[in-house]
Amino acid sequence: MTPVTSFCRQKVALFGLGGSGIVTARALAAGGADVSAWDDSEVARNQARAQGISVVSLEDRSFKEFSALILAPGVPLTHPTPHWTVEKAHAAGIEIIGDIELFCRERTLLAPTASFVAITGTNGKSTTTALIAHLFREAGHDVQMGGNIGTAILALEAPKMGRIHVIECSSFQIDLAPNLRPSVGVMLNLSPDHLDRHGAMTHYAEVKERLVSGSDTAIVGVDDAWSNAIADQADIRGQTLVRVSVERRLDTGIHRKGSDLFWTCLGEERPIASLEGIGTLRGVHNAQNAAAAIAAVSALGLSDDAIRSGLASFPGLAHRMEIVGNLGRALVINDSKATNADATGKALASFPGSIFWIAGGQSKEGGIASLARYFPRISKAYLIGEAAEEFASVLVGAVQYTMSGTLEQALADAAHDAEADDGEPVILMSPACASFDQFRNFEDRGDRFRAMVAARPDFRPARKG
Repeated sequence: MTPVTSFCRQKVALFGLGGSGIVTARALAAGGADVSAWDDSEVARNQARAQGISVVSLEDRSFKEFSALILAPGVPLTHPTPHWTVEKAHAAGIEIIGDIELFCRERTLLAPTASFVAITGTNGKSTTTALIAHLFREAGHDVQMGGNIGTAILALEAPKMGRIHVIECSSFQIDLAPNLRPSVGVMLNLSPDHLDRHGAMTHYAEVKERLVSGSDTAIVGVDDAWSNAIADQADIRGQTLVRVSVERRLDTGIHRKGSDLFWTCLGEERPIASLEGIGTLRGVHNAQNAAAAIAAVSALGLSDDAIRSGLASFPGLAHRMEIVGNLGRALVINDSKATNADATGKALASFPGSIFWIAGGQSKEGGIASLARYFPRISKAYLIGEAAEEFASVLVGAVQYTMSGTLEQALADAAHDAEADDGEPVILMSPACASFDQFRNFEDRGDRFRAMVAARPDFRPARKG
């Protein structure tokens, strides 16, 4: 844990007692703060009390007695309307911050030049975060990985010289971190997402840009217009900048040719790594993730040989293009983390055809119309959850589909059909949807899928190494 000493002997209000909220409350208390914590959920409040958190109703309290409101990232800050605690904090004139900001302040106090890599983007940030941490660990470094990827940032060991923090940051977390100034900031890509929480794409992009604008070295994917504009602004500011592209050759930066990645500097090109045969980095989207990771670790001194060795041993990320194994001849992929169409498009683009696609859940804005260019790769779709009828209306006349309803039935249907395919069949569970209609979260959905696959009599696990 990283005790938060920046609010020692001060009163702070904390709202949101999920996993990161409880960790934050404990870290503040460990640093000497007087914490009044609350959540709208009675279940969450009881869980916090059971862990020794001081749970006190904030509804009738004057926020003028507090130095700050510490807000969980899932709580609305601006859109669709500010949460009631946000309005009370504004009325009292106190700052509203989150756990990433608390970490940044502790880093400033303890080791302001300790290595800190922060990663954001609409898609690919978890894989890139895990890959960066893996490359450093394989080279023998002391690495702490967390943030939006699963381990709350304040649950990690405190910053110190010689230790590298590799942190995934969501737009919600960035919005609550005014002093986010990493050694290396990575922006992968931008596409419409979470607009219900940001109001417009312009505001979403502005929030994401804060991560790279405050970094010592900015690494930016430039294959979408929003991110390319952010790179241009970093250049204008005079930041150290590495552009990354998997779609075109760059005069300066990292780009892709087939499965190979190249550094270029003022037109001079040199090979850096090949992703050929690395199943956990399959697809153009993973080439972008790998290129950004290479730029990040290179900025902090990792050698080319260490990079190539680490890439080859990368085990991949659970629920993101995760190779589960085989059912008969069919390769089975768990891509439960693909909760929007853009992420699913990257998965569909990773296979040339014979895809038996399991999709559906709680639909997001835009649906799957943007995936039309990948429809010829899909042998058949198996639709589940609330979005099944909506997705069927898009697929009709273009892709054969079955209204499977549940994930278990979809797997059975897909396995049956894939068995008759004479190509190289792939059963791809990449929902393009949130999971909350039938599952607790995308991890629960992916875990259930993996267990269902493993329970089938024709299952063969993925080979390791």
